[in-house]
Amino acid sequence: MSGFFQNTNKPEGLGGKIMVTSMNIGHTPVATWGLTHITPSKADSVLEIGCGGGANITRLLALCPEGHVTGVDYSPVSVKASRKNNAAAISKGKCTVVQANVSALPFEPEQFDLVTAFETVYFWPDIENAFRQVLSVLKPGGNFFICNEADGLNPANEKWTSKIEGMTIYNAEQLSTLLKSAGFTDIQTDGDAKRHWLCVKAKKRESKNV
Repeated sequence: MSGFFQNTNKPEGLGGKIMVTSMNIGHTPVATWGLTHITPSKADSVLEIGCGGGANITRLLALCPEGHVTGVDYSPVSVKASRKNNAAAISKGKCTVVQANVSALPFEPEQFDLVTAFETVYFWPDIENAFRQVLSVLKPGGNFFICNEADGLNPANEKWTSKIEGMTIYNAEQLSTLLKSAGFTDIQTDGDAKRHWLCVKAKKRESKNV
């Protein structure tokens, strides 16, 4: 069974296909809650990292109808599912989904107004370097938004870190410290204490000279 849950990190094979479908459904409540914390412009260019089955790409497309949403995931299974679930937007040139690793994002600097990461930073190796990658592809003044279903304060969640190799659950203070170290500013956190949900928003400075 632990092998199946490893698909939360990198979906592969039949188990991975089942997992991305399950995550699209199961993560809806926390994603819906998280999205109330951001107000992107209709024409924003958005990057969704760890896009999984593509449900949040669909939500972001609805928030940015005049913009463009790029999804990235290092799992071929996830990329295929995201492309299938957003095929109409892709055909209209409103969406792109690429296979890549957050440790080496294949995008030009200062390309996106908003970068989102739902239920994924748990699995980022060398997370501070990954945050610097995000900072690089954000436009000055752009926002990075993290939304997690585990806030690092619930002992019950330790069962997942024991089952899933490479998983680390961070609390708000840890993420804030890592983001600040990577160069972000205006870091804001919010949580649902009852459900142990957490979201963090951070900004790239308006000017590199500030």
